[in-house]
Amino acid sequence: MTSTDADPVVMRATVPDPELAGDVAHRLVANLETVLRGKTDVLRAAVAAVLSGGHLLLEDVPGQGKTLLAKAIARSIGGVFHRVQGTADLLPSELTGVSVFQPGTGAWEFRPGPLFANVVLVDELNRATPRAQSALLEAMEERQVSVDGRTFKLPDPYLVIATQNPVDHAGTFPLVEGQRDRFTLVLELGHPGPEAERELLLGVGGMGELARLNPVVDPPTLARAIEGVRQVHVSVAVADHIVAIGAATRAHPMVSLGQSPRASLSLLHAAQAWAVLHGRDFVTADDVRQLAPAALAHRLRTGGDLAATTAIVHEVLARVPVPRG
Repeated sequence: MTSTDADPVVMRATVPDPELAGDVAHRLVANLETVLRGKTDVLRAAVAAVLSGGHLLLEDVPGQGKTLLAKAIARSIGGVFHRVQGTADLLPSELTGVSVFQPGTGAWEFRPGPLFANVVLVDELNRATPRAQSALLEAMEERQVSVDGRTFKLPDPYLVIATQNPVDHAGTFPLVEGQRDRFTLVLELGHPGPEAERELLLGVGGMGELARLNPVVDPPTLARAIEGVRQVHVSVAVADHIVAIGAATRAHPMVSLGQSPRASLSLLHAAQAWAVLHGRDFVTADDVRQLAPAALAHRLRTGGDLAATTAIVHEVLARVPVPRG
């Protein structure tokens, strides 16, 4: 049921189950389609990133709906949502939070920053300095932040969605490899088709629909769905295929830094979510190959931009044999 229903139903469950994950996936995609028209493939990939338990980087020129998609995902999930605007003067403490001395008690009190949410949107991440970007590393990988020698757990589920403009580089700070490696998928929304753009001009979808969007799943159920995705069967042949792709990226003459083991695991989890989206409880090689460009291109060091590196990933996929069965 989507936000257009008079009495929207929010899914709630306590037991991890691939079938539950599939239901959650289709509800999320249907909800997002009311806001972003004509972007079904991109929306499915975004939902796959969410259900993989990973994070999402939206890289495209301004005006394509990156922030709109991030907000729509947050509204569809419910829970706590915080937004951070990347700027050159952003401090790490403005993300993690700070300890404040309380004269009345003589104690230090921790005041959480915007990273303490179920969904965190970091708009124009590459406009924040590397120092501020580094505050995300522990949060994205370990789901915790460390402040003044103390460690604080972040909410579950935990999703970081970041955006960046790949064209305007004035005043930006390119993400280091360790930062890019934290993102499960990097997606480009691209221009809408003529019909979708006409609908937008006529008031169908867009910000107006976002304002009316309701959650279709609660955070605890999403956490169970993510656990359900991890139960999707992976054969030895599929695992070997991912290993072969990784080896091919490391051996490619144009790649100076190939696919890491973390990238392999991230690709696998995304492929499990992709299988769930297509009604299966097992992963195929096609699931892996479908998501490999979005899962790997941003992680490989080639000296080229994302488009050039994506072309290299496609070249690698063409060379690696597809397992039978």
